[in-house]
Amino acid sequence: MLAALGACALAALTAVPAHAAGFAIFEQGAKAQGMAGAFTAQADDPSMLFFNPGGLGLVGKSDFSLGLTEVHGTKADFHGAAPFPGPNASGQQKLLEQPLPHAYWVLPITNTWKFGIGLNTPFGLTTEWKNPDQFPGRYLSTKAAIRDIDVNPTLGWQITPTMGLGIGVIARVTDLELKRDIPAADPFTQSIVNVGRVDLKADTKTGYGWDIGFLDRYNNSFSWGVAYRSRVKVDYTGSATLTQLPTGNPQFDAIVAAQTPFNQKLPVKTSIDFPDMANLGLAFGLSPDLLLETDVYWMGWTSFKEVNITFPDGQLPNSTIPANWKNAYSYRAGLRWTTSPTSQWRFGYVYDQTPQPEEAVNPLLPDANRNGLTLGYGWTGAHKFDIALLYLDFAKRSRHKTFAGDATFSGTYDTKALLLGATFTW
Repeated sequence: MLAALGACALAALTAVPAHAAGFAIFEQGAKAQGMAGAFTAQADDPSMLFFNPGGLGLVGKSDFSLGLTEVHGTKADFHGAAPFPGPNASGQQKLLEQPLPHAYWVLPITNTWKFGIGLNTPFGLTTEWKNPDQFPGRYLSTKAAIRDIDVNPTLGWQITPTMGLGIGVIARVTDLELKRDIPAADPFTQSIVNVGRVDLKADTKTGYGWDIGFLDRYNNSFSWGVAYRSRVKVDYTGSATLTQLPTGNPQFDAIVAAQTPFNQKLPVKTSIDFPDMANLGLAFGLSPDLLLETDVYWMGWTSFKEVNITFPDGQLPNSTIPANWKNAYSYRAGLRWTTSPTSQWRFGYVYDQTPQPEEAVNPLLPDANRNGLTLGYGWTGAHKFDIALLYLDFAKRSRHKTFAGDATFSGTYDTKALLLGATFTW
């Protein structure tokens, strides 16, 4: 029984990056963030390498950008429901404070051919629960984290003075971590008790993909663009360490120790298909000083149906865990107001769908549909500086359904967050 619980813990780890809306980070440049990520049809600063590499084909001079997006949670609560853990159960996440860097360099090679390279963090974040020893979901997760850096060299081609095409390669460097408690039924007290902790760490691994984008600045009043980023598969290896916790009953502790491989690094293998993404943007010049852009993003998660966990040494049983993600859409609109040759204000709205089915909502990542509002400002002089603030309001998400054979954990999650981005370009 304890070995099977260890396998379930590893399976939970692999679900962390699979929540495309919840852990996909679109804020990869402050100029675009100020317009809620509606930037596909503009793509006029170095962050184009993430939003639409087609803009690289129209680059006329060398630029280097360096920036940071600070993710700050303002609320992350859980309230339980029947049948388990019950209406009196509750928990709070540690409020997230996580900086996510980005950097870009673009330059013309000739009048027709251009080169760029980007570093960004399209997947990342951490969920960690306060008072882990008392949290009712501690057998599912007390901490889950994913770290990711994408390296994205790109070649741009200026097809005409107003049309650009860009094609790039993506190298995704990533690792994973999960912590949770292990329960067992104590036959002496007829109760469920903590008998151990599992700490799972995946080694840093790299997966590869590609991206392509097209931009047409048709005239001063209209431009449009389209981009695609491929799916990236990462094959992970790592280890799980199980640590025994004393229950106060030496006889029961001895039984548990005899059945469970404590204090060993147990090798494990799994793989994850990070989603592909397509985006379309239309930009309209309402006046010489006002521009409106609308974007639609699509992320392909229907391929994420299950996760296979393998223990090469056979100390824990292999397992297959259902996921059943759905494709997700994101709708974005941004307004750009140029108040002077050196100053711009930006405003935006975003609506993100979640790909996570109700049966999969749990303390690892309680994802939900969300609405977001953005405010941004840009200053242009000898250099450029952009700053943006995004407020994300997650819809309350409840779980009352469970996959066949999965553990019941019912309740409602309520989450809100702020993202502050800043980018310096010279």
